[in-house]
Amino acid sequence: LANSNKAHDGFLGNSVVGEWCNIGADSNNSNLKNNYAEVKLWCYARQSFVKTGLQFCGLIMGDHSKCGINTMFNTGTVVGVSANIFGDGFPRNFIPCFSWGGAQGYTTYQLEKALETAKKVMERRNVELDEKEIAILAKVFDLSLIYRRF
Repeated sequence: LANSNKAHDGFLGNSVVGEWCNIGADSNNSNLKNNYAEVKLWCYARQSFVKTGLQFCGLIMGDHSKCGINTMFNTGTVVGVSANIFGDGFPRNFIPCFSWGGAQGYTTYQLEKALETAKKVMERRNVELDEKEIAILAKVFDLSLIYRRF
């Protein structure tokens, strides 16, 4: 969890969390389906969900993503880069990069706002959001547009 935060209660079993993420208090993920079936994950290369051969798989969360208090993630949920997830209910199993919202619906997390937040988060750890990182995030924003059809 390099420079990511997960404080308070909650379960993140069998999960991969990127850098600069924040997991709200009492947020949880499932890592095993109730029917013990094989977990499917979103595959960017195929642009669809694919079988993994895994029985246990939690949350996959990209860099700079956040979730609010009491967020609940289903087994094998994939959250892209710089997403901000909040609200009640279960969000979808694939949340594109730069998504803003939750089970009630999503909008695009505008690049300027995402960069503003990233800068504040990194400054808290005395790290500068440099031009290279900004360029990478801007490129991810552009490349992920096709997935943000809300």
